[in-house]
Amino acid sequence: MTPANLAATVLSAARAVFETRGLDVTALPETTSMERPRNPEHGDYASTLALQLGKKAGVAPRELAAALAEELGRQPGIKSVEVAGPGFLNIRVDAASVGVLARDIVLAGADYGHTDTLSGERINLEFVSANPTGPVHIGGVRWAAVGDALSRLLRAAGATVGTEYYFNDAGSQIDRFAKSLLASAKGEPAPEDGYGGAYIAEIATAVRAEAPDVLALGEPAALEVFRRVGVQLMFAEIKQSLTEFGVHFDTYFNEKDLHNRGELQEALDRLREQGHIFEADGATWLRTTEFGDDKDRVLRKSDGDWTYFAADCAYYLDKRKRGFDRVVIMLGADHHGYIGRMKAMAACFGDDPARNLEILIGQLVNLVRDGEPVRMSKRAGTVITLEDFVDALGVDATRYALARYSSDSPINLDIAVWTRASNDNPVYYVQYVAARTASVARNAAEVGLTRGEAAGFHPELLKHEKENELLKALGEYPETVARAAGLREPHHVARYLEEVAGAYHRFYDKCRVLPLSDEEITDLHRARLWLNDATRTVIANGLGLLGVSAPERM
Repeated sequence: MTPANLAATVLSAARAVFETRGLDVTALPETTSMERPRNPEHGDYASTLALQLGKKAGVAPRELAAALAEELGRQPGIKSVEVAGPGFLNIRVDAASVGVLARDIVLAGADYGHTDTLSGERINLEFVSANPTGPVHIGGVRWAAVGDALSRLLRAAGATVGTEYYFNDAGSQIDRFAKSLLASAKGEPAPEDGYGGAYIAEIATAVRAEAPDVLALGEPAALEVFRRVGVQLMFAEIKQSLTEFGVHFDTYFNEKDLHNRGELQEALDRLREQGHIFEADGATWLRTTEFGDDKDRVLRKSDGDWTYFAADCAYYLDKRKRGFDRVVIMLGADHHGYIGRMKAMAACFGDDPARNLEILIGQLVNLVRDGEPVRMSKRAGTVITLEDFVDALGVDATRYALARYSSDSPINLDIAVWTRASNDNPVYYVQYVAARTASVARNAAEVGLTRGEAAGFHPELLKHEKENELLKALGEYPETVARAAGLREPHHVARYLEEVAGAYHRFYDKCRVLPLSDEEITDLHRARLWLNDATRTVIANGLGLLGVSAPERM
């Protein structure tokens, strides 16, 4: 019995009590939550439903709790129900109803934990979105890990998700990039506002290999070659780095396409139809202050050039036209000021900013060695890159470490901790359980122990305290996935996996799965093997949501 199953049972019992007493059943919530008491003596699960409903129903909470306890006591799988304090329900479930979960998880396999909580939602998820002027830096690395994990979570919760990388191969940043490449090719220092680092020399050399005569051209023509070819090479490298990191995008969207297809003008026309456009000082403005922005925004300057914000408007509209009802954009810490204008822009289009647009802000990450920040990349010169992270920690540890913390909190990642083969390294702690459960399964096969047919499984045998603890932890996985997806917070999955790992270690220490050399194989051994394999399923599924491997050996 999972917490969700028990919650449904509690609500069903509440409905029966309300109907019997002639109470208003519309006061019942659609869902309720089950809590795991810190003290096992207080039962397997606790419910505060009677406290929540007492006032609405006009019944003293403790009286209502007593009626609920009586009704719940008649439900299959419920061992006992006690009323505590002003109206808490402490519920114990029988071993068989809990133990059957081990079989159900194994049979569900990779599908265990998938829910339909976001079914029917079409979500566009944009993350990383770095312009191709250099390797993916430390902020982009965080969003690569968190964004990819979030996309997996949203899909596991039933949403239809399109992942997207937006880039601009024009504008002032690209101009500085091209000038930096040209200067490097000529053996000159980078421009004052240009880009440095060994990668500039590498890209410049690669451009010259593709266009040997580039330096013989006049400067404007040479700059155009370095801009065009350099961006292609840099972006190909970015895509390759992300691929090696396990991150793939459904769409790579180029801002220039918005200009070429006339979508900026289309967005302007749509906003004008909504009545939010005005002209002032020769420029075209969007009246975003009507929807909470701190100032109105220019869409087209007096010289006729479009602003970056105009492209933001067109890009948002493009996503909505493609059928996405929710646009989620992940931005760095320095973009907090974008939230107000973007929300106001969505409102100007006639959308509900709370429903159709989400802006997630990620805080800074520091890579630390021996307590001191690792401040720069050997290759990029001024920033830590994706390659630096992977070289220092490895793909699995990097992805897990970055997804383990709430993205709105700054973090320091200590290289020594995240590369250590010990339990104080969180990713090692979880992956070790993946490997140990696989080892137990291999050793079981060697001694002739198999789970047997599902019909022959005896869930009632899994009644040890540590078996019960592990089963209850495994049962919370679907709810954890749904909550993490709904909150857009993958770190809940990582922290949950660490709880499961701890519960498995305690189970392993107290409950022998494999028979001793002269011991006969029993149904208890088989039941525990089901539980062992169920644990591996949950660990593997959870790590998979984070884009981290579940090794069979370590």
